[in-house]
Amino acid sequence: MAILPKILRRYAKNSSRVYLEQFVQQAAQRMQPGQRMLDAGAGDAAYQRFFQHVTYESADFCQVDKAYATMTYVCDLAAVPVEDQRYDLILLTQVLEHLPEPQLVLKEMLRLLKPNGTLWLSAPLFYEEHEVPFDFYRYTQFGFQQQLTQAGFQVEQTQWLEGYYGTLAYQADLAVRSLRLNPRFYGGGWAGLGGSLAALLLRPILVATSLLFSRLDLHYKFTEAGMCKNYALIARKPA
Repeated sequence: MAILPKILRRYAKNSSRVYLEQFVQQAAQRMQPGQRMLDAGAGDAAYQRFFQHVTYESADFCQVDKAYATMTYVCDLAAVPVEDQRYDLILLTQVLEHLPEPQLVLKEMLRLLKPNGTLWLSAPLFYEEHEVPFDFYRYTQFGFQQQLTQAGFQVEQTQWLEGYYGTLAYQADLAVRSLRLNPRFYGGGWAGLGGSLAALLLRPILVATSLLFSRLDLHYKFTEAGMCKNYALIARKPA
């Protein structure tokens, strides 16, 4: 019974990753050969392959315990060691929540962009704490707009990255990973055994639910109600 969630999860498709890749591909498609972009907070540089037709540069502080690609600049994103107006486009995906002083970084991104250059940004509203202790904020769409306009950007597009089904899929998967099976977590005794058995029976149901909602999210991106998992925004530096 314990291996069933693992087997089911193999067939799950993370709609957030699919939609995020589509968002990044849209950014890449808007760039012309000869232009220059910065992948800010690049991590493992998973999206470098989409920018083969332009000059790709990356920056990260490389202090989280995870795998990093070779960076063009190892630095604080609030102080990237390059000249003003170097980039036509900056990608800042799933990074803003990890910045203790987001205004400083956004103003630095504005400095780095050419006039009319664009910042492509995504970050979570509904997601568990991760890459601790470097996890500081969650943003509503109004929080994003306030941060960007205060930094000097013009916000051109604000959208849900995935639909509400994606949020439900994530919540079900989080429950699978969070519900404990040890009876002592439910008070011990007969009540503890009952709670443990209920959690055990719920796990494959929750995995199947996560799989179903993730598939639904890829076929129908429902954004009319509920809470999104991530927002995706495009902001422009004024000419």
